[in-house]
Amino acid sequence: MMPEHDDHAANESTEPDSVEPQAELAIDRIATGGAGVGRLDDGRVAFVGGALPGETVHFTIDRERKRHVEATAVNIVTASAARQDAPCAHVADGCGGCDWQHVTPSAARNLRRDVVVDCLERIGRIENPPVTIGPELGADHYRTIVRAAVVDGRPGFRMAGAHDVVKVDSCLVAHPLAEELLTEGRYPGATEISIKVGARTGERLVAVDTTQACSVPEDVTVVGPGADGVMHENIHGQRLQISARSFFQCRPDGAEVLVDLVRAAAGDHLASGPKQIVDAYGGVGLFGATLGRGHRVTSIEASTSSSADATVNLREAGVATPHIVKSTVESWTPEPADLVIADPSRKGLGAPAVEVLAATGAPRFVLVSCDPGALGRDAKLLLDAGYSLDSVTTVDLFGYTAHVEAVSVFSYRDSR
Repeated sequence: MMPEHDDHAANESTEPDSVEPQAELAIDRIATGGAGVGRLDDGRVAFVGGALPGETVHFTIDRERKRHVEATAVNIVTASAARQDAPCAHVADGCGGCDWQHVTPSAARNLRRDVVVDCLERIGRIENPPVTIGPELGADHYRTIVRAAVVDGRPGFRMAGAHDVVKVDSCLVAHPLAEELLTEGRYPGATEISIKVGARTGERLVAVDTTQACSVPEDVTVVGPGADGVMHENIHGQRLQISARSFFQCRPDGAEVLVDLVRAAAGDHLASGPKQIVDAYGGVGLFGATLGRGHRVTSIEASTSSSADATVNLREAGVATPHIVKSTVESWTPEPADLVIADPSRKGLGAPAVEVLAATGAPRFVLVSCDPGALGRDAKLLLDAGYSLDSVTTVDLFGYTAHVEAVSVFSYRDSR
C-alpha cells in the first residue's frame, strides 16, 4: 500500500490498539498504489487495501497516523462490479505477487487512468489533464522478467506485507518460458533469483546469489555472484542484447507499445533530416535502437551493464556514431537537441534532471513514467520550465497489479 500523503515526523505512525474490524466505510476513489480511499468519522483519510471505489467495507487498521490510517478490507459489505474472484489459486495462500487479482482487467484499465488523472490534478496542479488509455495488453502469462525469493531451493513470492515466502507450483502472470524456471527449477543455497527470458528468441537466463549448482534445463544460462551473462529479445524486429544486471521492460509487447507511443509523440520532429535525440535514462537502448536510425543519438545511462548493452544495440541497429554517456542525468552537460526522451526510475526526474534536460532546448519532450505520483511532480516541473502538456497515455504493462506506466508528451510553449 502506498499512501498519497506522508508528513514524516509530524505524521508518525503508531500501531492500533485493536485489530477488531471497524464499522462500515464507503470507498469513493482509488489511491496511488492501489488502495481504496474513504474518510473516517474523525475526518482522517483511510487507505484500505483490497477495497474498490463504490464499495462499502469492514476493515482493520494496520497503522495509524495523524492525518490518515492504513487499513485492510476484511469484509466486503457492498461489492463493486469491478470485483472478481482471484483467478490465481496462490492468492488464497497469501501470495503477494499481484495486488489486483480481485479487479477485473477491464476495470483495472480505467482505475489506473483514474490514478494518473488524480496525480496530475492534485500534484501537478493541471486541470482536466488529457489522459487516454493505451492499447489493451493481455493480463495472463506475459512476464518475461521475474524476480523471486528462494526458500530451501524452491522459488516463491513474498506474502503481502510480510517476509514469509509462498512457494508456487504455477504462476498466472509468468511467461511459460519463465514459469518453468520458477516452478520446476531448483536453486540450492540461493535466497533470490532473477529470471529473464526472450519470448521471441527463446533464450533464457537466471541470475542467482549462490555458487551452488542449480537444477535447470540445459538451454538456460546461469549467472552467479559477480558474473554476468546476456540474453536477447526482439522488439519490432530489432534484436536487443540484455545483460543479467541490466533493466528491461517486463514484456516485449509492452515495450513495443511504449516505442510506438514515443514514435507517435516525436511526430514531425524526426520527419526530415538527421535529428539530435537525447535518450535520458537510456537503459539498454530500447528507444535509441528502435527510433534512432538516421539520427544522432545521445544515450545517458548510469548503469555500467546497461550502457554496455546500449553500445552494442545502437551499433547493431545502424545508429550512426551513437554517443553513449555513462553518467547520471543530473551530472550530464546538456547539448542542443531536437527531441528528449526520458524514462526514469520510479522516483521520476526531479528538479535537477528537469533543469538539465530543459537546457537542451528540445521543442518536444517525451516522458515515460512508471509512478503516477512522480509523473505529477515532474509534469509540474516541466510546465514551470516552459513546456505545455499535450497528451498522456496510460500503458498497462503489469496485469493484475495497480502499477501503471504513462507516456506523456510535452511541447515548448514558445518556438525555439
